[in-house]
Amino acid sequence: MIISGTQRLILRDWKDSDRDLFREVNADPDVMEFFPHTRSHAESDATMERVNDMIHASGYGFYAMELRETGEPLGFCGIAPANLEGIFPAGTMEIGWRLATRYWGQGYVTEAAKALLSMAFDEKKLPEIVSFAVQDNLRSIAVMKRIGLIRDAARDFQHPRVPDTQAHLKQHVTYALTLERWKGN
Repeated sequence: MIISGTQRLILRDWKDSDRDLFREVNADPDVMEFFPHTRSHAESDATMERVNDMIHASGYGFYAMELRETGEPLGFCGIAPANLEGIFPAGTMEIGWRLATRYWGQGYVTEAAKALLSMAFDEKKLPEIVSFAVQDNLRSIAVMKRIGLIRDAARDFQHPRVPDTQAHLKQHVTYALTLERWKGN
């Protein structure tokens, strides 16, 4: 099922043929630099199933990004519940992404994220979208800025699912965009 698209990309649910790419992204130490650990094939497969189940049940999730011209998957970009109880109120929606390193630096994530913000605000009328990342993850923070999200330092947090043994990954910064601000752009 196609969720959204751009001139270069299709955002859709996951296919079995995407499994190798999903595994690659989640096992790549460069992609996963700001996560507590890379994922095994079994962990990636289970995550892909959960993500696809969420997409089919609610329409939200981390969608496969496919290059329109070739049909090859690149990674993912999506809108999903933030699911960080005690950090964000229930119902808060986040935008997030991961991309195979060979596709970095070509604007794919920014392009996909802008399309998804349009869907979230113009079609779904969501009140706000947040995004968060480890404070040193300058690549993701740059994307957040490029797509129009604004730093909300009052909502920065220590990520509860990051182990204390990886303290350098605990501090997260929060960026957000409201429907009102989106309409004002």
